[in-house]
Amino acid sequence: MRSGPKTHTRLPAHLQGVRGRREEIRKIKLLLRKAGLHTVCESARCPNMAECFSRPTATFMILGHVCTRACRFCGVQKAMPLPLDEGEPFRLAEAAKKLGLRYVVVTSVTRDDLQDGGSVLFADTVLALRNSGIQGVELLVPDFKGRTESIDLVIRSSPDVFAHNIETVPRLYDLARPASNYRRSLQVIWYAKKHNPAVKIKSGMMLGLGETTDEVDQVMDDLLEAGCQILTIGQYLRPAKQCLPVQRYLDPEEFNDLENKAIEKGFQKVIAGPLVRSSYHADALAGEPAMPDSATEK
Repeated sequence: MRSGPKTHTRLPAHLQGVRGRREEIRKIKLLLRKAGLHTVCESARCPNMAECFSRPTATFMILGHVCTRACRFCGVQKAMPLPLDEGEPFRLAEAAKKLGLRYVVVTSVTRDDLQDGGSVLFADTVLALRNSGIQGVELLVPDFKGRTESIDLVIRSSPDVFAHNIETVPRLYDLARPASNYRRSLQVIWYAKKHNPAVKIKSGMMLGLGETTDEVDQVMDDLLEAGCQILTIGQYLRPAKQCLPVQRYLDPEEFNDLENKAIEKGFQKVIAGPLVRSSYHADALAGEPAMPDSATEK
């Protein structure tokens, strides 16, 4: 796992994605559009969208669809965001209920323009989902600029899983995440675990930007020390031309080795693979039963 000057553009066969049933995908997209909701699956151009929509499951994205940061690995739109939509949590909960979901993942764009970073809307969304009878709720949150009052508000809402992605190794932060800070992200994870030990803590990494094996090992150790219990590791795929190019495509066997290594180091649950994303099979990693294909209402 070493960096190199050559940029890879040809997609290997094992990264072609999984096709889902078009009718199921169409139904889910239509329901989301009618409710004025967004999914990170579509906004970030996730390669697993067809598979997840066919399960059916989706990762809802709140706080709009425009991000205030310009991470160079991400395909989400960057610009001045729109005002908050306070009705979003209730429409999201209603959509999740109509889809027959038992486990819901909620993430967001980063909203550095808001004093609380959007933490109030995260907490409101958990409450709305619980009131709708949703059994499992996972929150994938931004760093809130390290504001402990925002993290407190989120963890007091008692999601089943609190997730914050470390994304890459510290050496590559200035390149890939110039507005973020590696140590601050570790602090978010540490604080959440310390102040609500009952919540499962999760993080994710993407590989292929030029990281080394030793650097990945160190990130795993840092995450464990911070209290992370669940880890996802996937291949970085360039979502748009303006994003960073892929430096290397890892073989599936390398991901298998990383998964075994992470388990040996002490993570409770790990999933690693070329098409793995932070919310991929989130229900299974959290210990929830898989959602049946027939769950979507006709």
